[in-house]
Amino acid sequence: MIYFEKGSVNTALTGDDLRNGLFEAFENMGERKKVLAIPPDYTRLPSRAGELTEFTWEYFKERLTDVLPALGTHTPMTPDQIDHMFGKMPASLIREHDWRNDVITLGTVPADFVKEVSEGAVDYAWPAQVNKILVEGNFDLILSIGQVVPHEVVGMANYNKNIFVGTGGSEGINKSHYIGAAYGMERMMGRADTPVRKVFNYASENFSNHLPIVYVQTVVGLNKNGQLQCYGLFIGDDFEVFDKAAKLSLEVNFEMVEKPIKKAVVWLDPTEFKSTWLGNKSIYRTRMALADGAELIVLAPALKEFGEDPQIDKLIRKYGYFGTPHTLKLVNENEDLQNNLGAAAHLIHGSSEDRFGITYCPGKQAGNLTQKEIESVGFKYGDFDVMTAKYNPKKLKDGFNVLPDGEEVFYISNPAIGLWAFRDRFEY
Repeated sequence: MIYFEKGSVNTALTGDDLRNGLFEAFENMGERKKVLAIPPDYTRLPSRAGELTEFTWEYFKERLTDVLPALGTHTPMTPDQIDHMFGKMPASLIREHDWRNDVITLGTVPADFVKEVSEGAVDYAWPAQVNKILVEGNFDLILSIGQVVPHEVVGMANYNKNIFVGTGGSEGINKSHYIGAAYGMERMMGRADTPVRKVFNYASENFSNHLPIVYVQTVVGLNKNGQLQCYGLFIGDDFEVFDKAAKLSLEVNFEMVEKPIKKAVVWLDPTEFKSTWLGNKSIYRTRMALADGAELIVLAPALKEFGEDPQIDKLIRKYGYFGTPHTLKLVNENEDLQNNLGAAAHLIHGSSEDRFGITYCPGKQAGNLTQKEIESVGFKYGDFDVMTAKYNPKKLKDGFNVLPDGEEVFYISNPAIGLWAFRDRFEY
């Protein structure tokens, strides 16, 4: 059922619009006495989910008893991040998700189903895991709040991914990521109907349909002036509400470039991107637009680690980003990767498959990744000061730019809110 929907490529929703739409949906739902909100974490700051969570608290007050950021494997939010993202909402409502210890398994998607939808890419059962508070908290409303946007693991982010990955457990997260990587992320990104989504949908229909989950989904992108704009708000409790948001996101967040990009420059906002685990969005969101032999330059002023989780960071340092065949072979031969399939999937996501070059340029403050560390995992290293002097983010505009020396570069100010492709590398 859809409780509220508004959105189009010409829509620009203000904060008041979001509040009014959310409150209208709450009125349509009827009285609720105990509410759990599951927003994204700080890495999804542009989603407007922080405001929507604050508005949820304004509406329900003491009936909103818990707020569980959908961390997945991410680092817990800091007090400053909580204050910035959720405004006046009491920080005491925040619960930290522990993806290794705080989960229960609702049911298991059969291996034959997973094998069928992945076209034989993998052959294992998938556990539908969620944080135990969803089941044990006795809520009569669980609000899954977030942004629908192209995604490397599931095709389009949000909907039940926010539940099964954002509040999921290590086995569920690892295996779902590996399904997508083995199947091929270029076959999935920008699509709502993918093997991973089919697995999640099976779990929703069979194992979590007793939970009172309602999805609050935004569609956010850059407008023609290069500013963030909220194009849509969709609130409901089934696949239809996600499908509507996904179709709008494809129009808003997906850019088909007129020619393959030979040189791309991507800026990683230092408040959001401190790891290649997140920063590699610069790679997989652009890969379908990059020409063979292209150069991707990643300006990463706050890059201090590879994985946000210490164990995953260690695995990235050990094995590096060296392509799909190499990584699949490593998985077959190494137990530590077999036990961390999410890390293995990430190694595939972060590789160019030797088709284009990747130059990471970390800032020079203490604690950031060094040249030796960058090169050890298969990337090239670029001097941040030299690169930003030549490719100045303050002077470049999103899209194609021609520099004074005649060089053409394609600039992206935020890889997290878009997907870029050249038509020869993308099939609808």
